[in-house]
Amino acid sequence: MPACPMCTSSQTVKNGRIHNGKQRFKCHNCGRQFVEQPTKKVIDSATRELIDRLLLERISLAGIARFAQVSEQWLQNYVNQKYAQVPRSVPVAAKKRGG
Repeated sequence: MPACPMCTSSQTVKNGRIHNGKQRFKCHNCGRQFVEQPTKKVIDSATRELIDRLLLERISLAGIARFAQVSEQWLQNYVNQKYAQVPRSVPVAAKKRGG
């Protein structure tokens, strides 16, 4: 059995499979679930810029995810991060009084 990536314990057991068929493991010490040799897909900046432009159109998130070939969960998290960066108040300048 592989060692836990969190606590390096060897007290791990098989715990089913993930969506693509890879074996999932669970650590008895810390409870962490993990996959041996995970494959993390990095979304490049060109794809992120494309997604930013597509978000301005009236396209569903599912449609954008299909077109950009990213997961809907990743896209939702990306949109949430973008939304969190938007300021909550808009500064308003005082109107000048003139004659």
